[in-house]
Amino acid sequence: MAGMRGRQTVRGMFQSLGVIMIAAGVMYLFIPHDEDAAPIQAKDYRVELLTAQRVAPYPVLAPEGLGEGWKATVVSYKREKADAWQLGFLSPDTQYVAVNQSTAEPGKFVPEVTHKAKNTGKTETVAGRVWQRWEGPKYDALVRTENGATTVVAGTASFERLAEMAGSLQAKKA
Repeated sequence: MAGMRGRQTVRGMFQSLGVIMIAAGVMYLFIPHDEDAAPIQAKDYRVELLTAQRVAPYPVLAPEGLGEGWKATVVSYKREKADAWQLGFLSPDTQYVAVNQSTAEPGKFVPEVTHKAKNTGKTETVAGRVWQRWEGPKYDALVRTENGATTVVAGTASFERLAEMAGSLQAKKA
């Protein structure tokens, strides 16, 4: 009787293992894999930029002459939200960098687009312009207010990358 019970236990163990292996195989087949995922496609933001430049009450900024590897991923202009312009990029080292502009009150606008970054009291001069340095739990930022709008260059990238973006910003009136 004892030998029979031992064989049933071993047989039950192998049956359970078989059921688990089948379930794992089915899950593997139906859960998507990223190995062959298409790379992030750069967005063409020229139309939105021209539109924003025509209607915004401030000089809308966009980068010119950025090095290879920068990809635009986000673009929007929302007139009803204090003329908010956003242009987001993936840097060559795959970090997020966004240019945000708005006529909203800077004390509310900057913490909103930087996900609660705080002014460090430090400044950084980029391309002859002085920017405030903000640091936060999610994004760091360079901030500048002029011409009735606040410009925020923020993201997960290093301050060197943020400065690279800030230095490339140009305004062209449409």
